[in-house]
Amino acid sequence: MQSTKSHIDEESMITPALVAKFGRGASQVVDEVKLREKRGQLALVLELARQRFERHDNTSETVARLAADLHDLRVTSGDGVWKQLIPLAQAHPVSQYLQQDPFTSWSFRKPRGYSGDAGLLDIIYQHPAANDAIASASGLGMEIFDYTVQASTSVAARERREILAREVDAAAEKAEHVEVLAVACGYLRESELSEAFRDGKLGRWVALDQDADSVEVVAAANRDTAIVPMVGNVSGLMRRTYDLGTFDLVYASGLYDYLPYAVAVRLTQRLVEMLKPGGAYLFANYSNEIRTDGYMETFMDWPLILRADVDMWQIVNAAVDRNQVDVEVFYGENRNIVYTRIRKKGA
Repeated sequence: MQSTKSHIDEESMITPALVAKFGRGASQVVDEVKLREKRGQLALVLELARQRFERHDNTSETVARLAADLHDLRVTSGDGVWKQLIPLAQAHPVSQYLQQDPFTSWSFRKPRGYSGDAGLLDIIYQHPAANDAIASASGLGMEIFDYTVQASTSVAARERREILAREVDAAAEKAEHVEVLAVACGYLRESELSEAFRDGKLGRWVALDQDADSVEVVAAANRDTAIVPMVGNVSGLMRRTYDLGTFDLVYASGLYDYLPYAVAVRLTQRLVEMLKPGGAYLFANYSNEIRTDGYMETFMDWPLILRADVDMWQIVNAAVDRNQVDVEVFYGENRNIVYTRIRKKGA
């Protein structure tokens, strides 16, 4: 299967460098005194973790403590200083332990060329398709995985999959032959949880992703169903390149984690335009309340643009006429992901 890395790097806006450019790490201001102080703190945190691994202390406790310490460092360092600390952490010998975790390793290696790919989500879901990747881990790697796969961000990702399936099922209750668009669909694993899809109640479910390899997997798994796999990207949607028609439900589950504000606004405008009267657009974003951010940005090389409910409202207010829509912003159960549902008024 041909790699799609070059295409993704050019058009996806989800490479670590681009997230750093537009996200929290955009500031280049570095306080040299603070940098020296935080380097010392980081060195101590990493060395303590390395020693705990060498002593075979409780692995989950070791990783949990490390993640908490990295979060605190991230919060107190400032953007410019934290950006300088990331490569120091990645080069530390403790990474040789952490990279034995199949989840951490997959994220850091980026076998598909970008962060948060569908294979990584399969690992989070512990989907059967990820069995080989998980089973190949060392004993220590599995112990670390026991922590990372149960971390709050992983729990939230699994809940997000369930929420998406429920949204599809709810749409199918309101209309016959409902039409759904999934933007940046990955492997569309939520389809496996949808009762409406299983019962043949959907008219069409367009599964759009920039990664042709992911689209191929969706196509192979869903032949002769309502699912319509399609290669496409954010730029194409905003330029109206694709003649897709309108939908009862549109959703983007993980895309906004990588979109700068201006792009998020423009994409929201476009996708709300693609709703039928009474249709809904749901989008999700990892929230700024997560506590594994420092670990994700260092040892997983997985930077995200984190948002709070106020940030979601800012996108909504800039993107749509509030007189034309009803809006709900809400958090998932553990508040690690924040959701926005925009429903177009009408039938």
